[in-house]
Amino acid sequence: MGTELMDAFDLSYQPSQLLGIPVALVGAVFLSVGAQLQHHGVAKVEANAGHAESGLNVRQLGLLLARPSWVIGTLLLGLAIVFQLVSLKLSPIILVQPLGVVGLVITSILNAKVSGVKLNHQSVIAVTLCVSGVGAFVLLAAVFARDLPVSSRALVVILIILAVVLIAFGLLFAFLRHRFKAIMYIVGAGVLYGFVATLAKVAIDRISNQEWDWLLVACIVALLLAAVLGAYFVQNAYSSGPPDLVIAGLTVIDPLVAVTIGIVVLNEAAGAPGGRWSDSRSPVRSQSSASSSSRSTTRSRRRTRRSRTALRTWRAKPA
Repeated sequence: MGTELMDAFDLSYQPSQLLGIPVALVGAVFLSVGAQLQHHGVAKVEANAGHAESGLNVRQLGLLLARPSWVIGTLLLGLAIVFQLVSLKLSPIILVQPLGVVGLVITSILNAKVSGVKLNHQSVIAVTLCVSGVGAFVLLAAVFARDLPVSSRALVVILIILAVVLIAFGLLFAFLRHRFKAIMYIVGAGVLYGFVATLAKVAIDRISNQEWDWLLVACIVALLLAAVLGAYFVQNAYSSGPPDLVIAGLTVIDPLVAVTIGIVVLNEAAGAPGGRWSDSRSPVRSQSSASSSSRSTTRSRRRTRRSRTALRTWRAKPA
C-alpha cells in the first residue's frame, strides 16, 4: 500500500497545477458579489414591472439592461468566468471547481448585511461544515489530481450526455414552467454550469494543442447553449429566491457535476491510490497515461535487477 501511494504521488503530482487555486478563489469572490448585485437588479425590475409566474419575459429581460446594479453584477460575473477559465487552464477540474464554495460564504455574509438578518448558529455550522468538506477534498485533489489531455472519444461522451440533459430540461421547462420554483431553476443551472466548466476545460485543452476540428466547433456551440440556458435559469432563480440560496445550490451542484465528469470521463483522479482501476474503462486514452505506466515498469525492472545483482554478489562471497 505504501509503495502504491508513493508511486501515485510521483506519477500525478505537478506543483504548477496549484497555481489555479488562487485564481479560482478570486473568481469566487467576483461570483458572489456579482450574484448579489444581479439579484438586486432583478428584484427592482420585478417590483416595477410585476412578478412573472412562468419566468422572466422578453420585456423584463430588456429592463434589466437599464438597471446599473444588474449591469455591474453581470460584468463581475463576466470577470468571474474569465478567472475560472484561467484556473481551468492551469489546473484539473476536480481541483479548482469545488473552490466556488467560497462564494457561498461571501454571499451568506453579504445577504445577511443587506437584509439586516444576522446569521444564526445553525447557518454558521452548515456553512462551516460545507467549507470544511470541500477543503478536505481540494487538499486530496491537490496531491493526486492530474491534468490529462482529453481524447476525442471522451469529448463525444460529454456532448452526448449534455444533449440528453438539454433535451430533458427543455421539455420540462416547456411543459412545466408554470410550476417551476427557485430550486428547480437552481438545479437546472447547476447541472448546466457543470457542463459549461467541463466543456470550457476541453475547449481550452484542444485549442492549446491546436486540435482544430469539428469536435472543437461542436464543443464551443454546446458550451454556449448550456451557458445561455443556465444564465436564464439563474435569473429566474433570483426572481424566485434569495441570492444565498441560488449561490448555495450552484456551489454544490455545479462542482458535483463537473467533478463527476472529471473523475469518470476525463480520468483526472486516476493518479490516486485505488483510482487507477478506471484507466481501462475511461474513454480517455492519453500519452501521459502510457508514459506513466512506462516509468512505473522501468522502476520495477531496475529494482529487480538490483535485487538479482545483490543476490549474485552474496552467493559469490567465500564461506
